[in-house]
Formats: sequence, structure tokens, C-alpha cells
Amino acid sequence: MRVLHVITGLGVGGAELQLPTILSRTRHHADVLSLYNPGPVADRLAAAGIGVRDLGMRRNTELSALPRLTRLIAAGRYDVVHAHLYRAQVYGRAAARLARIPVIVSTEHSIGETHLERRRMTAGVRALYLASERCGQVTVAVSETVRDRLVRWGVPARRITVIPNAVDLDRSRYDPVARTRLRTELAVPPGTVVLGMLGRLDPVKRVDLALRAIAPLLTEGRLFLVVGDGPELARLRALAAELGVADRVRFTGERHDVGPLLSAMDVFLTASEQETFGLSALEALAAGLPVRYTTCPALVGLDVPQARPVPGTEEGLRAELAAVLDAPPTDRRPVETIAARYGVAAVANRIDTLYERLAAPPRT
Repeated sequence: MRVLHVITGLGVGGAELQLPTILSRTRHHADVLSLYNPGPVADRLAAAGIGVRDLGMRRNTELSALPRLTRLIAAGRYDVVHAHLYRAQVYGRAAARLARIPVIVSTEHSIGETHLERRRMTAGVRALYLASERCGQVTVAVSETVRDRLVRWGVPARRITVIPNAVDLDRSRYDPVARTRLRTELAVPPGTVVLGMLGRLDPVKRVDLALRAIAPLLTEGRLFLVVGDGPELARLRALAAELGVADRVRFTGERHDVGPLLSAMDVFLTASEQETFGLSALEALAAGLPVRYTTCPALVGLDVPQARPVPGTEEGLRAELAAVLDAPPTDRRPVETIAARYGVAAVANRIDTLYERLAAPPRT
């Protein structure tokens, strides 16, 4: 089968990084088209031999992009079009319908309680989403939490299937050599206990809350490693200075070497106000780290002793982090439950099987 994945952009983000992860194990021919901003993930896909194109959109309301996209899809003679992220869902599903593609699928990665990919979930946003949803057959929800939110938003339950994000265990696996190398690069003194966070620095991630909670705990021999970039970076740097811990906080900016970064940490924290999946927490568990999280839909219903939910308050976070920082070091083996449920091969197989089921002729 020929599959075209249409995505809003290919900068570094959770949904964007899922594409090279899943496509590394697909059994179908796959191409990728970004509406704009090809970004570094496009280079990664191209290096893997996957065809990547950029539609070159410049604004959300560029209606002339719809016929261009329709012609590209029709010319590719695709069996499946799979859309990812809001703008690509609105344009991609409509264009695929106009091009008479037999199978049209979308994955919902980022629907929160109040925002959809950092945009307010207004009546207009909802109307466009639901109208384009009718152009396809199935919306894939990356967690039961996302499924429930979609149903409340108006997507019929019968048109939703849950297939989780995949965790690249090889990318996340603990590497003692990489640990030493990266700690040297980041000027982490030997024997330092490192608490880490990883992800885009948006207000919803509440890195400021985590910083306030942990600041009194950053005594001699402890350090806070914040990996990622985003609109909050300057404010967070200023907050670290205000709290008097600037010398014990490392802001790395955007980085792609997830495995070595997780290997360099000793404890992992995510303090998000809301999540649709919680990939970074799963990657940390794959690296054998103890994880403390305020919300992680991917862990709902799983018995994972290494991961513990924590209160979303400064005092509650501080108490939980104090306990885990004082605990003995953990064995850095990956959590087998994560491998069984979220391994790349298993998740890619479920997606490919969905395409095949939707493409199969109806039984007579």
C-alpha cells in the first residue's frame, strides 16, 4: 500500500518525532508531506530514505493550499492518507476526500481540556475540526484520555480507535558511557545527583512550578537539568536567578540526543498541567529512571512501581522529590511493561493493520 502522512510541520515535537519512529517499522511504502516548516525531523526522515515534501504554506487561512494539496495527493496515487495535527487534519482530510483517496485516517496527538496544540478550543476551531473529521473514516486517539476528550468534543465514539504512541526503546536505553560523556559536556561534577525534565518549554508544562518546588532541595551535590526550548526559556532562566539557584540549573536548549540525556539523569520529573499521552515519562522509564509525574495518561491502569503520581502543588512536589532524591540509586534496567505495550514494532503493526482493515472490501 502507498501511504501519505500529512503533518503541519516537522520541527522537533512529540507528534513529529513519532513519524520517523513508526515509519522505521511500517510494512507499507510511506511518504511525508509537511504543510510548512520542514525542520530537522524532515532531515531525519530523508536520511532514512522516506520521501518528504513541503507544501510551503505561510498562514492558516491560505485556502489556495487546498487545491495544491489535492493535486499532490491525487498524483501520488495513494491508498491511504494519514493526517497529523490540527492544521494538517483540516486541510489534509478535505484534500484526500477531494482526491478520492479510499482510506483517510487521522491521529489526534494533542487535544487537552482547554487547548488544542496551544490554541484555544473555540467554537470555530471545533467546527472546523468536526467538519474535516467527517471526511475520513477513523480518528486514532493516542490514549483513552484523548478518546474521551474527542467524544466530549463531538467525534462519534464508533469513529475512534485507540493506538498509543510508540516508545523507541533503543533511543532511550541507558548507556553508562554516554552518561559520563554528557555529564562532562554539561559540567556536572562527579557524584552529582541530577533531576531532569525534558520537553517543550510551554506554560502548560509548568517547569516554573517544578523549579520553585525543587530550588530549596538543590543543596551541594544536586543539579536540575532542563532539556528543551520554547517561549518560557527566558522567564525560567530569570526565575532560577531570582531563586538563587542559577548555578545549579542547566538549561540545555533544544537537543535530540534523548538517550544520553536520560542516561545523564538520576530522577525524572514531569509537572504538566495536562497531557494527552506522556511520551517523555515513558522514555524515562525505558531508560530505567524513577519517574514522578503530575499527569500521564499512558500510565493509567499500569502497575509501574518506578513511576509515581505526585501532587501538582509546590509543597506536594517538593515533598515527593525530597523523598526520591534521598532514596538509594536505582537499577537502570528498562521497565518491561513499557516495552510490551509501547514498543515500536507492536504499535507500527497496529497502525498498518488498521489501514489494511479499512482498505479491505466489505464482506458480502
